Amino acid sequence: MEKIVIQAKPRMVIGKQVKAQRREGRLPAILYGKKIQPIPVSLDYHEASRILPAISSSQLILVDVDGEKHNALIREKQYHPVQGKLVHVDFMVVSLTEKLRADVSIHLEGEAPAVKEFNGVLVTGLEEVEVEALPGDLPERITVDISTLDEIGSAIHVSDLHLPEGVKILSDLEDMLVLVTAPEVEEVIEAAEPEEPEVIEKGKKEEEVD
Repeated sequence: MEKIVIQAKPRMVIGKQVKAQRREGRLPAILYGKKIQPIPVSLDYHEASRILPAISSSQLILVDVDGEKHNALIREKQYHPVQGKLVHVDFMVVSLTEKLRADVSIHLEGEAPAVKEFNGVLVTGLEEVEVEALPGDLPERITVDISTLDEIGSAIHVSDLHLPEGVKILSDLEDMLVLVTAPEVEEVIEAAEPEEPEVIEKGKKEEEVD
């Protein structure tokens, strides 16, 4: 997959002064890493808000700071609590020759037959797993096919994942990703119980007539 490139410019203002940059259509961000000093930068807000929300924390991107290119991962995306807009981004600069640890999101795909045929309830567990790999080998996400869940009690665990060569799973292999359970007992009882027939209190009615 072609690497995503995002343009950035060095940023001199910090702290509360960045509000002015936001009003000018710039998004403050920072690059940091083991072998570089932190570099405050700013991004074009429209470009960043179009590209960055869809990028996972394990997806390698290229941050171009006035021609100086940095391989990086997004470590944090901060959003305005009310408006929901991006307000700051943290990029971690990485070496393509050094393995690192990262959390990769789980994406469920397909339909579980046990849900449709036996009225099972799909219960999700981990939403992401921790892996170790070279930055270029990190999967953007891990797709899990749930069409194998064909009976109540069927489950998929971390140990069932098949990852690309060079990617090592660090999460507990016994951790559950998705499980099909029986419907709630109350729902089963309610569905099984027939409606009570209307009872005509004949004796009482006759007494009232008399």
